[in-house]
Amino acid sequence: MKLRSTFYALFLTGSVLVSSCSTKKDAFVNRNWHALNTKYNVLYNGNLAFEEGREQLNESYRDNYWEVLPVERLQVTEDIKLDSEDNNPNFERAEDKATKAIQKHSMEIRGEERNPQTDEAFLLLGKARYFDQRYVPAIEAFNYVLQKYTDSDKLNEATIWREKTNIRLSNEELAIKNLKRLMRLERLKDQEYADARAMMAQAYINLKAPDTAIQQLKIATAYTKKNSEKGRYLFIIGQLYNELGYKDSANLAFEGIVKLQRKTPRVYWVNAHLQKLMNTEITDQNKEELLEYLTWLEENRENRPFLDKIYRQIAVYYNTLDQDSLSLAYYNKSLRIAGRSTQLLALNYEDLAEYHFEKSEYKTAGAYYDSVLPNLSENTKKYRIIRKKLDNLEDVIAYEGTVQYADSVITLYNMPLAERERYFQGYIDTLKAEAEEEIAKEEAKLEAGFAAFGASKGGKENRGKFYFYNITSLGYGKTEFKRRWGNRTLEDNWRWSNKATGQATEIGAEPLAGTDTPKNLTEDQKYSLEYYMNLVPT
Repeated sequence: MKLRSTFYALFLTGSVLVSSCSTKKDAFVNRNWHALNTKYNVLYNGNLAFEEGREQLNESYRDNYWEVLPVERLQVTEDIKLDSEDNNPNFERAEDKATKAIQKHSMEIRGEERNPQTDEAFLLLGKARYFDQRYVPAIEAFNYVLQKYTDSDKLNEATIWREKTNIRLSNEELAIKNLKRLMRLERLKDQEYADARAMMAQAYINLKAPDTAIQQLKIATAYTKKNSEKGRYLFIIGQLYNELGYKDSANLAFEGIVKLQRKTPRVYWVNAHLQKLMNTEITDQNKEELLEYLTWLEENRENRPFLDKIYRQIAVYYNTLDQDSLSLAYYNKSLRIAGRSTQLLALNYEDLAEYHFEKSEYKTAGAYYDSVLPNLSENTKKYRIIRKKLDNLEDVIAYEGTVQYADSVITLYNMPLAERERYFQGYIDTLKAEAEEEIAKEEAKLEAGFAAFGASKGGKENRGKFYFYNITSLGYGKTEFKRRWGNRTLEDNWRWSNKATGQATEIGAEPLAGTDTPKNLTEDQKYSLEYYMNLVPT
């Protein structure tokens, strides 16, 4: 009897479960079964993938703090992306989960959606497409939520996301109009209100209306509950005030970030300090105080990831005070650790180019300008300006080289014969000393290597063998031959000087400052006083 009762109970339970899987039956069990499956299975995994993809974007994104920051941290490319092209796998997974929730768990019966989680599935679908920069499909998903689910509690969020997408599609006027209507007709939560105001600010920044954008960002800062957003909004407010020329107002905004201290990301806090310093004029009264300020930032251990920017600001400080050696030292420090920050590299190289240009060191200035260009985008005004400066400098550098060559030749020509011989003999002695030093280094390196090899198992096995069977001796002989004779072809008369190639002939001689003497010199010519004396015109 018990077995029969158990069988009937299992059969009844199975029948209920099978019948609840139907998306065409509007029953309490069906609605709740699909809603629970959607929320705690499909959408849960989809939201996890979405948040992971968003976190990856935040970690990989690098802000350019020398330009006005975008309200939203999202790396946008100008390339048009196809649906299946180079998409983030996390956003792809989120989109797949949202699509699965819609296809398998949507319960549209008599024109009405009975699964209360379907609107969230469409919202997730739109967000995943937005972060994959497929804005037209994203806006379709948001519009579907707004048109189909009029009783949804996600309508305000869907509207804000749709207008974010419109801004990405350069429809700023439409986005502003829709956001204003949303705030006028709907009761928004504080965070939703902050998001709406922030998006309006981005639209006004794109429309070149910084004063209106500042107003919107101030409201967004007051209503947002996220300190990371608060720090970012205050930083953008300071940048916009700088654009308008109101440095005191900008410093008030940056001071607001400083007061947040650890509540906001360190990157905003450090850059706020640096922006305040940039906006402060250096005078005899405050220069000691500013130096202490910069030293404090430099020595703070928590600021190590931002030392490249701090070093640059210290370099600018010393450059303003005409302390050239300290300024150059800190510029070089900044360059060494700048890494992938192309904006910082471009700024440092440009400052160094300007410094050497003012010192009339045109060749060095040209080299620095040449280093600026790879760190700038070609389709920018800045790139064209630097390119023009470099092109103009090339003629100046050529004329300067000609003048230096003529001066050096005239100087040598006017030297008494004995003094000229001393000059060239000194140059030859320097070449010989350098060559001997190089040989000593190579021999020390070879001996250390052979000693290490001799102590190894293979070295012990070769010890005491005939020269050509001893790997250690043979390796030393090959290296010594190449050092002395260079790379020689196996042929008759291989020792003739005109047969020389490779290392032995790659060292050129430049006895005349600013001149290009022949590079392929034989050993006899390289250390011959007579050869150099004959180079001077008579």
